[in-house]
Order: sequence, then structure tokens, then C-alpha cells
Amino acid sequence: MLSFRFAERRTLLIAIDFVIVEFTALLAFWIMAVRAEWVFDGAYLLANFGWFIFLPALWFLAAVLAGFYDPQKITNLASAATSLFRAVALVIIAYIFIYFFFATPGEMPRGIVGYQGVASFVLISLWRAVYVQLTKRPGFARRVIIVGAGWAGQTIAQAIQQYARTHFRIVGFVDDDPAKQHQPIEVSGSAGSLPVIGASRELVGLIKEHNVPEIIVAVTHDLNAPLFQAILACKEQGVQITLMPVLFEQLTGMVPIEHIGDNWTVALPLDSAEAGGFYAIFKRLFDITGALIGLSLYLPLLPFIVLALKLDSPGPVFYTQTRVGKGGKVFDLLKLRTMVANAEADGHAQRAQKSDPRITRVGRWLRKARLDEMPQLFNILKGDMSAVGPRPERPEHLAELEQAIPFHRLRNAVKPGMAGWAVVNYDYVASIEDAKIRLQYDLYYIKHQSLWLDLVILLRTMGHMFALKGR
Repeated sequence: MLSFRFAERRTLLIAIDFVIVEFTALLAFWIMAVRAEWVFDGAYLLANFGWFIFLPALWFLAAVLAGFYDPQKITNLASAATSLFRAVALVIIAYIFIYFFFATPGEMPRGIVGYQGVASFVLISLWRAVYVQLTKRPGFARRVIIVGAGWAGQTIAQAIQQYARTHFRIVGFVDDDPAKQHQPIEVSGSAGSLPVIGASRELVGLIKEHNVPEIIVAVTHDLNAPLFQAILACKEQGVQITLMPVLFEQLTGMVPIEHIGDNWTVALPLDSAEAGGFYAIFKRLFDITGALIGLSLYLPLLPFIVLALKLDSPGPVFYTQTRVGKGGKVFDLLKLRTMVANAEADGHAQRAQKSDPRITRVGRWLRKARLDEMPQLFNILKGDMSAVGPRPERPEHLAELEQAIPFHRLRNAVKPGMAGWAVVNYDYVASIEDAKIRLQYDLYYIKHQSLWLDLVILLRTMGHMFALKGR
């Protein structure tokens, strides 16, 4: 374990969790057999074999949705316990929902999920507590050297301190700037400063001296010949070479737009799944099906929402707003009115702020439950939007953001969506700095588009709706 890479350690966690889930499923069927006085043998297990596939699948879906394997939660016992509780609760709720609404009488065992849920919560909690204690041992952390002590190097050091402090031990920086040699570099979020331990010509020797299995290249310009040769020599010694943008994505779920430099071909989403054929077809079918299901659930509530809006404040129920979609195409986005009428009486586009006085009382609750955005299901059916994608911007804001933020126009490479990776991770945008962070999440989504990621985002968005986390 001591030399395992970050991704390998997470894989180890998942593998052991899988064994525990399968064991607790077996334990649950044993308990059920004992209570019902059935014979617990191979024939009994074979008859219930499907449950040993269904329960682990349901568990891991719930665990992903609860963020149980997010980097910052892996070694934080309190956060891990909270996520574990949510995952088990999701499994039980999903099971009960299937049991009462879809299963025929006698088809599904009633107590199995309860036994398995309690047992898995206890055993996985114990295993995670052991793992957390292991991470506190000095030899557990993977030693790394960061090549480059500039902005990019400091940024990845900060990300490691924030998201994976126990997984990595940063020995120091290597940098060819004479002014930085053997000087401490202050890193935000670090317990103190990190030293510059040498120049690129010393890199191989430093690797051997400190027994380092991995270096992180955080150089935003073209590699000079000595540094390039030093990195090749490290690779020859079996050292893992990790690019700063790649590790930053793994830790944060964002693309580091300000620190990619000449690594832009690695970091930016130049080959998105939406540009292909199969994903685009399946996503469109997914959008149409989801929009029709959503409207069937939403339309019965609409008369009550309309009545509440009318009683709360004068003005129209619906309103349209010009937004920019894929390829810069302008379309009219449909929403429920949640602000007072003529909220932009001066004619200037304004972003909604926290505790915005223009928001009505009913509008505030609609925003919290995100019900004000449900009319956008019609935009999805029309093809202007998708269920998942970057939130569409207003033309006035887009012009400002493209001037202030590099690569911002890449958000328009895919269809905008009702739900998004940025929304479930960072919420709404109220400033240029917020827009910059949101863009980093959006670019990550565009780069890693898949139906699985879309499903995770949609389910997390539904969780935010039920928890009233909208704004």
C-alpha cells in the first residue's frame, strides 16, 4: 500500500467495500434463513443469486451519489461516516420504493435490505476507521517532488494539502530559478512552507536520495533541454511522471485553466463525447424520455404553483430570457417568474445575488426546490438544451466573461443543460471569480462526458432539490 498511486488506493477501498457488501448480503440471507427456519445451503443461495448482483450495484450507485469516494472524504472519518449513512439510506429508500411500487407480492424478501444495510454500515465504518488510522502513519503517504515552484506548482501543492493530504507527502519543489534555490515557498493550506530542494540537473539524485516514486510536472512553458532530459532519466528509473493538470482534475473535478500553459492539449476538452455519434444519439433519446417523465410529474403541480405565484405578487407567471446555447446559438429560455415584475427596470442584465431583495416569497421556495427551472423541459424537447450540461449564459454576461476568463467560450461547445457538474459542485455564479471556478467544473464535464456522469449529475441534482439547496 505504501507505494500505491492515488487512483490505486481508491480502487483498493472500492474492492474491499465490494467484498464487505457481498459478505453482508450473504449474512443477511443467513439471518433470513435462520428466522424463517429455511435450509441455508447452495440451492438456497443459487435461488437468490441475483441479489448478490443487485444489492452491490445498488450500493455502489448510492455510494457514488453520496460522494463516499470523493478524495476529500476518503480519509476524513466524519465526512466518510456521513456519506456512508446517506449511501445506506439511499439503498434502503430505493429498495422500499421498488418493493411497494414495482414488485409482485412474495417476489422480494422484506427484511434483506435492513439486515444488509445495518451490517454493511457497521463493517464498512470499521474498515474505513482502520484505513484512516493507517493514513496517519508516517510511511503511508506517497512521496512526491513537484517540478516547478511557480503558480502552477503552488496550486497543485495547495490542492494536495486540501484534498489528499494523507495520500501524498510533498518532499519539496525542484526549480531552475536561482532566486528560489533552497528557499521556502509559502503554500496556502499547507502546514508551513515547502522548500525548493534543488534544480532540474539534480532531479535524478534527489529522487534516489528521498526514495521518491512519483514526480509532478507543474511547468507551464516548454521544457528546456536539461529539464526534459532529467524527466526522461527519472522515467528510466521507473518513476511515475504525472502532469499537474491531470492530478488537479483527479483531486478537484476541475480543469485548471489558469495553470495549464503549454499543457493545454492535455488539459482542455478538445475531443468531447458530444462530437461523436453514439453518445449524441443516446443522450438525445435520454433527454426526450427524461423531459416527458419530468413533465408528467410537474404538470399536475403547476396549477397550485401558478395560484401561489398569483397570490404572492402581481405579474406574469412565466417569462422568457435570451440565452446562448451550443455554437453560440441564441434561444429563449423558459422559466417561472420568481422575482418582482420588471426586476431589471433599468434595462441592464443583473445576476441574482444571495438574499436578493427582488425575489418574492414564493419565488424563494421555488428556487430552493429548483421548481422555477422545470419549464425548461420544453426547451429540452425543442432541442435547445439538454438535461445535463453547462448552465446557459445571457449574451450580455457572456461577452463580459469571454473578455475576462480564458477559454470561456469552450462552454458553448456542447448543449447547455438544466443540471450541471458545476451546479452540483459549486452552485450559482454571482461574480467573475465565481464564473472562473464554474468554468473549470464545466470544462471537466465537457472533457469527461458520459451517460454515467450525466446520470450521477441528475441524481445529485434531484438530491439538491429534495434538500432545498437551490438559490
